[in-house]
Amino acid sequence: MATKQIQLSGAGGQGLVLAGVILAEAAMRDGKNVAVAQSYGPEARLGASKAEVIISTEKIAYPQVTRPDILLCLSQDAFAKYFPAVDNHALVVIDSTQVHMKSRERDNIIQLPLLRAAVEHVGNKLVTNIVALGALNALTGLVSWENLERAVAQRTPAKFRDQNLRALAVGRQLAQHILTNQTKEVDLWQQQQRPNGKAS
Repeated sequence: MATKQIQLSGAGGQGLVLAGVILAEAAMRDGKNVAVAQSYGPEARLGASKAEVIISTEKIAYPQVTRPDILLCLSQDAFAKYFPAVDNHALVVIDSTQVHMKSRERDNIIQLPLLRAAVEHVGNKLVTNIVALGALNALTGLVSWENLERAVAQRTPAKFRDQNLRALAVGRQLAQHILTNQTKEVDLWQQQQRPNGKAS
């Protein structure tokens, strides 16, 4: 990896800035150069917002994302705003719980039920951002797992540390299902977690 440009997008209040900081810290622990930026829509709590992270083994000349290699969308508004600007070379990961497409649109889109996984397998929708980080890293190998776990532990309150580490693991499992089954979408991932593959 020379340089990777990552956009983490969603609605204000979904923890994208924290996710960006955690990813950047993990990359720095790996010895890479990092730049982080953030922006919000006109209504921070409702409008589309994003955090940008550039990770490189080389010197970073410009600290903002110009051509995303990876785009995460956790809300419909964010998908509508940021997806049209990425080209086919980028990996696009969307939360299928929150983002609905009329068609597949492009082959570079991976759909994961991130919010649903956070609720059903961690018990807290507020850790969707960490579930997303786990999935992204499993799909891309941006940073080492050891340092990503350390960054999550460092950046989250002590009383929520175990919950956030669990969220990271859940996201990793989601992505591993994608990688193992050579598919672009996980709609019924919970079936893999129950005996005989039957959802309750």
